[in-house]
Amino acid sequence: MEQHTPRRRQSNSLTSVASGLENMGVELSESLEEDQAPGSDPNPTEVGDSGSKTGLEPSSGWRSLQPALKVRRFYREHTQLFRWICKGLLCTAFAAFLLIACLLDFQRALALFVLTCVVLVFLAYSLLKRLLGPKLQRCVKPLGHPRLNLWFKRGLALVAFLGLILWLALDTSQRPEQLVSFAGVCVFIGLLFAVSKHHCAVSWRAVSWGLGIQFVLGLFVIRTEPGFVAFQWLGDQIQIFLSYTEAGSSFVFGETLIKDVFAFQVLPVIVFFSCAMSVLYYVGLMQWVILKNEAPLLIRPYLADMTLSEIHVVMTGGYATIAGSLLGAYISFGIDAASLIAASVMAAPCALALSKLVYPEVEESKFRSEEGVKLTYGDAQNLLEAASNGAALSVKVVTNIIANLIAFLAVLAFINAALSWLGEMVDVQGLSFQLICSYILRPVAFLMGVAWEDCSVVAELLGVKLFLNEFVAYQELSEYKQRRLAGAEEWVGSRKQWISVRAETLTTFALCGFANFSSIGIMLGGLTSMAPQRKSDFSQIVLRALCTGAIVSIVNACVAGILYVPRGAEVDCLSLLNTTLSSSSFEVYQCCRQVFQSTSPDFSLTALENCCRFYNHTICA
Repeated sequence: MEQHTPRRRQSNSLTSVASGLENMGVELSESLEEDQAPGSDPNPTEVGDSGSKTGLEPSSGWRSLQPALKVRRFYREHTQLFRWICKGLLCTAFAAFLLIACLLDFQRALALFVLTCVVLVFLAYSLLKRLLGPKLQRCVKPLGHPRLNLWFKRGLALVAFLGLILWLALDTSQRPEQLVSFAGVCVFIGLLFAVSKHHCAVSWRAVSWGLGIQFVLGLFVIRTEPGFVAFQWLGDQIQIFLSYTEAGSSFVFGETLIKDVFAFQVLPVIVFFSCAMSVLYYVGLMQWVILKNEAPLLIRPYLADMTLSEIHVVMTGGYATIAGSLLGAYISFGIDAASLIAASVMAAPCALALSKLVYPEVEESKFRSEEGVKLTYGDAQNLLEAASNGAALSVKVVTNIIANLIAFLAVLAFINAALSWLGEMVDVQGLSFQLICSYILRPVAFLMGVAWEDCSVVAELLGVKLFLNEFVAYQELSEYKQRRLAGAEEWVGSRKQWISVRAETLTTFALCGFANFSSIGIMLGGLTSMAPQRKSDFSQIVLRALCTGAIVSIVNACVAGILYVPRGAEVDCLSLLNTTLSSSSFEVYQCCRQVFQSTSPDFSLTALENCCRFYNHTICA
């Protein structure tokens, strides 16, 4: 006992010293705040006959700190003013830089100009909403009479419906395949209504608004020239941005591997994209973008209090969209970036509409009030740590993709070998999983608006996406696209080597989603980890949400089929084929097909010789 006494006393003394130092630090801090010398009496009293004041006089060192304290106090009193001055100077400098860049070369500064305009539009919208929002709501409110309000809404709905019918009648007169896509939308919506959980509770207003917003977005992106050019430009910029991945991957793996090996060519894109997203989250840009979404239900982390219908919306939204990192990987495959971005944008309102059709709301929601969305900025302490964390987090995604690709491709090869073995027993040659899907899902591909000769290939890709995953399906679609761009023969025996541009575009829309049977475990695991008490509810809804999410992507493709028009200038085949060609291309194949089918003497012997160099035809003999 005696041996422990000195240690205890020593500990007590150290504690008292530390406490004393802490108190001195607090006292010094408070003195600095009050501009007083440490230890001086803030209210000195008069004592003695001479009337002198007691208290310690500030030392010379303390006097030297007085100017700094005054500056500090002045800054604290005018903090808001200094912030506005700094923001004003930065904005002025940026405006001057942008003006000089535009005057020197507007095309070169176009990207920066567009981004600046987008930010200004959002800022202006936020300002007007805050200042004039309540007044505008009172002005546009129709007279306050319920019956008049009801008939006003019905009239708007009738006008919109008649306008759609008139537009379809005029627009599809030259392209009747668009009517097939419109019929597909009607068929799939009718099918979802037939399997709805509560038929009488369906809010057709919510369904109509969701599909209407989807159609308007598609009309802007696909049909209008500004929308098409804007999304095409955005896709090009994303491709340029992702191309910087080669700087890191070529240093680590070498030039040969990143050009020839799939894993080293595509998967580093995910690492770079994840790193960039982590940095954007750290600086707050992604949170700002999400807050402009006006759909807080889809991003609220309050799963424990959600109704079953709201949970179904969250699941359907997850199944109908793809992750941003995978978007970069699909673009690196060669898939059209503008179509991928458009599909992701159009899928959001469609998922909300069809989810409310399949599982209408019959409970009282707790999230009807418009309260702010709380978004975190992550745990990173600085920009470099945010970039490092983003790259580290992507490792899990990359390894997951590698494992799934190895497993699913191996399983697919085994299934095809087993089916081929069984088929040979009954004299059925070439039986495979893709062949079965091409027959079962061919009506679905046709209702999307795909030409019948391309339906077998598109149905195969839909089957791969649904039963395996969209990563494998997009990889196969990119192979079909590469063969088309290379000018390969359209048919080799009974096997189609590529599909039309229209079929490629619609397939890109149809594959853009996470809805496949292998993702059920991922969805259940992710949601259950956030709300374990709702596990039974998640299990009850997940299969219905999976089917709804798959049909959302198909309806998205149908809308794209209604709006799709061929773009690009006509190829001058006479000029193209009369020049010396070193390689084939899709344009060369189209022109050569015209040469082989033409009986007019417009094409010269040189054109025929060029075509016979690349393609075998009876006329070449």
